[in-house]
Amino acid sequence: MKVIIINGPNLNLLGKREPDVYGNTSFETYLNTLQTNYPSIDLEYYQSNIEGELINKIHEVGFNYDAIVLNAGAYTHTSIAIADAISAITTPVIEVHISNTHRREEFRKHSYLSPVCKGVILGFGLKSYDLAIASIQL
Repeated sequence: MKVIIINGPNLNLLGKREPDVYGNTSFETYLNTLQTNYPSIDLEYYQSNIEGELINKIHEVGFNYDAIVLNAGAYTHTSIAIADAISAITTPVIEVHISNTHRREEFRKHSYLSPVCKGVILGFGLKSYDLAIASIQL
């Protein structure tokens, strides 16, 4: 099974950025945990702060991977283009968020991506990624 985690803007700062919201663990450190927890999955990781690069990666993997776990960061609330990219591919996408976006600012309560994703997991910290990967194996 081949799965890619795609993280959007500012998620490269996990472990440093707003630790009260996002925790104090870097994603690279947590990725090692995921790879240990799911040794039978070929688990890849990609991060970009640039919307077009995220779209290009979705296009690149969206027909030959078993799943995409996507945390598009703030693009979740603004990007019709990423939603269109998800609609255009055959690989299922699971939207994840570290924080419970419904408990935050009003603009974070709307996702352009949710309607075109297989599912949404949010609010469980970095464990949200683990839950997304576990759901793929169901």
